[in-house]
Amino acid sequence: MASRKGGEIIVDYLIKQKVPYVFGICGHGNVGILDALHERKDEIKYVSPRHEQCAGHMADGYFRVKHAPVATLTSTGPGSANMVMSLATALSDSSAFLAITANVPTSQANRAPFQELYKHNQADFAQVLRPVVKRSFQPSRVDMLPLALRQSFDTMLTGRPGPVNMDIPYNVFQEEDDVATPPATPAFGAHRPALSETDLASALDLVAAAQRPVFFIGQGATLAGAGPALTELQARLGIPVITSPNGMGCVPAGDPLTLGFIGRNGAYPANQAGRHADLVICVGTRFDDRSSSTWMPGYSWNFPATRLLQVDLDPVELGRNYPPTLGVIADARVFCQQLLGALAGRADIQRENFSAWREQVAGWCKEWQDFVRPNFDAITTPIRPEYVVGTLQKVLPEDVILTLDSGVHHNWFMQFWQARRPASMLNSWGYSSMGFGVCSVLGAQLAAPDRPCVAVVGDGGFMMAPYVVATAVEYELPCVWIVWNNFAWGAIRDLQYGLFQGREMGTAFYKGAQGPGGERYNPDFAAWARACGADGITITRSEDLAAAVEQAVKNRRPCVIDVHVDSEVRPPSTGTWQLPPIPYTEPMFGKPWVA
Repeated sequence: MASRKGGEIIVDYLIKQKVPYVFGICGHGNVGILDALHERKDEIKYVSPRHEQCAGHMADGYFRVKHAPVATLTSTGPGSANMVMSLATALSDSSAFLAITANVPTSQANRAPFQELYKHNQADFAQVLRPVVKRSFQPSRVDMLPLALRQSFDTMLTGRPGPVNMDIPYNVFQEEDDVATPPATPAFGAHRPALSETDLASALDLVAAAQRPVFFIGQGATLAGAGPALTELQARLGIPVITSPNGMGCVPAGDPLTLGFIGRNGAYPANQAGRHADLVICVGTRFDDRSSSTWMPGYSWNFPATRLLQVDLDPVELGRNYPPTLGVIADARVFCQQLLGALAGRADIQRENFSAWREQVAGWCKEWQDFVRPNFDAITTPIRPEYVVGTLQKVLPEDVILTLDSGVHHNWFMQFWQARRPASMLNSWGYSSMGFGVCSVLGAQLAAPDRPCVAVVGDGGFMMAPYVVATAVEYELPCVWIVWNNFAWGAIRDLQYGLFQGREMGTAFYKGAQGPGGERYNPDFAAWARACGADGITITRSEDLAAAVEQAVKNRRPCVIDVHVDSEVRPPSTGTWQLPPIPYTEPMFGKPWVA
């Protein structure tokens, strides 16, 4: 067997795993493996954005669209430390990629060489990443690489997916050994646990006993490809479906039983259905504080009075916040298929069982539409948030992939966007990272080169990673960024208004030291785009928005559309959210109801 360098072994395995891209930033610690990538550049492409965090968000976005992992590559020290945000984001939302970080050479460990962390243990960077990855491996010799590589991919893709770190002393990239490349790991989704016959019968009994059941679905349903089976269940049984942001698109958005998101900034029918349900079938999602109105009974859910059938691939999520009536470890798609297959033998479970419940839900949907729809056509300057959401819904193609940052714009899209395909609305939901939407659109575009990819991001979030436009120009990626420009950290400013009687500090952007009431300030985002070689346009009138977005998508060029949005219009809360011990606010539309 020929002796090979460590970097060559790693690159060979990535190619064997059909990894098409490595997203990374060069540094002294990884030049050894860059040389190996250069030798195989026709088989695996290296894409270099302008910041390591962006590389991680790109890899995250790629997996969410393609459901297949790529790798990232960063150097020793600060470059790898920049990966913490994107790894935490991916872990929180069950997204997988291999983060290869370089470390100091083994011969210098514990001698305080350039960029070593050695306070508690030599070459200790892996401990920095420990909370934000499924597992960190640290092979310190070339002959340790085959096992570490295979175990890394096994860990990433088996069970609930998540990012994995391989922290490698940079001498290992260039040292040699005569070891074989390990066999490829099965692709994500190869292992799909199912319900036992006993649990399946118990699940059916819960549905049969219910009068007001709802589905609550999320990222687990999206990643499992459960959409077709869920759609058939929704149609056959006539059961309403509530979605987390990462579950949007799994069931038809236009179906009257698709109720949207729940929680403080959820849709009113979703919160009403959650409050009044007598059975919640939770498939592949979590009851976090935002989707449960901080776990206060009557605002979004009514556990334990409501029965809970909880299905998750990850056993640690079962019963985390609400004790399930029945909790099962299963793949979301397999569970739905099993439920469908078993309905033929259950004459006591029919669509007619829930007809009165559907009428009640339809009434709530009408109330909500009557309340919100008039503002979707309002022509104003600055532009109303509803108008932006409604216009994008009308003009963006059906196959568009949206990526969103954390911010007040995200609250509007959670509440009103109708995703028309699974994995077509990418959210930083669990960790709520600013910069995710700005950067992940690049990875989404590489995963789906023939689909339009549009990032809707706040002005604050865009300013955290404006270099993405240069990367898009460099690699000819036709991404479009729509900057929701309200001259503020709008979501936090709205919290100050709601919880501190309008006292504002540090949340609005003003020129000089004028403070509130002075001249608002932001850079000229469109000019920035043009300086990078992209297209850039500023929109201040409602009438100009649709044509600008249509043209940007048609041009198939990188483009930034700076949209001035009315900062005084806030999303109508239909649940609540508490920041203890600050008192929570009551819903603006709708009332809590305790079973």
